[in-house]
Amino acid sequence: MSKDKITGIILAGGKALRMGGIDKGLIPLKGAPMIKHVIKRLSPQVSEILINANREIESYQSLGFTVITDEISDFAGPLAGLHAGMKAAKTEFILSVPCDSPLLPDDLSQRLMAALESKKADIAVAKTDEQHYPVFCLCRTSLAQDLEAYLASGFRKVDDWQKKHAYVEVSFDDNPLAFSNVNTPEELSKLEGEL
Repeated sequence: MSKDKITGIILAGGKALRMGGIDKGLIPLKGAPMIKHVIKRLSPQVSEILINANREIESYQSLGFTVITDEISDFAGPLAGLHAGMKAAKTEFILSVPCDSPLLPDDLSQRLMAALESKKADIAVAKTDEQHYPVFCLCRTSLAQDLEAYLASGFRKVDDWQKKHAYVEVSFDDNPLAFSNVNTPEELSKLEGEL
């Protein structure tokens, strides 16, 4: 599997209401913004990284990566970020991850791509046990127009859109902590302990 076919999209476009509105990717974790931990794990797996953000644009640009904003207004959720990433990427695939999951698997793209290719799917999504993680997904950029039409119809649910396509879930039961994310100050403290 060549990482040259994959652009990484870090989704940092939300409102983070449960964190008091603080931009989650920029929250300090072990002395660095949380997104830096995500970048460190994602970089070896993709040909380039794009950051999807709708505020704190200059702070994200200072990390040295291209920052893209949603084309769909009003914080339309992860699908809007996925859509922006698909349109900006020059590769056949995008791999999306959230900005607040600093333990993401080192082999995420490899395992998702292996499953996608073996099942001849368009979208591969990570799961552990009965929990699936639709924002950890490998997706063909050729689905951009289809996603645009879905969003234009007012729909926002990530897994609903994904399951309209050739779709495969990929088990990461061997690494359940990899998808730990931060929605509250308590979860941030717990994650610091795990790091």
